[in-house]
Amino acid sequence: MSHDYEEVSGRIVHDETVPARAGWSRVIGKGQVLRIVDLEGRQAVDFLCYNADDYEDRYAAADTMKINPSGIFIGKDTVLYSVNCNPMFTVIEDTCGKHDTIGGCCSDALNRFRYGATGQPSCRQNFLDQLEKYGMGSRDIPTNLNFFMYVPVGSDGSMDMGPSISEPGDYIDLRAEMDVLAVISNCPQINNPVNDYNPTPIRIIVAE
Repeated sequence: MSHDYEEVSGRIVHDETVPARAGWSRVIGKGQVLRIVDLEGRQAVDFLCYNADDYEDRYAAADTMKINPSGIFIGKDTVLYSVNCNPMFTVIEDTCGKHDTIGGCCSDALNRFRYGATGQPSCRQNFLDQLEKYGMGSRDIPTNLNFFMYVPVGSDGSMDMGPSISEPGDYIDLRAEMDVLAVISNCPQINNPVNDYNPTPIRIIVAE
């Protein structure tokens, strides 16, 4: 079942289709809303964010999980916190329902270790390419979150990259609680089912 997503309220200041496998970044001003749309469904979107005035104050996966009642899954009303426990984004709308906080990003090393694959695009490299624009590098990559990606956890603690549950047109709206540098990798992974083995474009909208 696909979703006919409603237009973002407010004035649109940025509207872009990010190709399959590509990276993207932009500063989202306090009060602006960042919408990420899974255009064709079953597409993981790896995400990092940084205080735009202090890159050391960056997204903290563990604190976000501990503070929010939703625990390991991101959904409507979840607040994304920085390492200094500052609110960065609040999820104000979400049509998918579950987004991952623990699976991290794919990398050339992980593809080689898990799948025997080398030379493929990866989210880690997309992050590095974007962060270079802001004077950052590999030491500046914290544990990321993954929109539209489902990572089930068993009662014994086991986990793996589960098949995606998002449908065409699913979206998430994030309201910036400070000026935030948002960094995205439109996941290029083809060795497990997070993208249904077929990376596809996403749409990014920023409104105020």
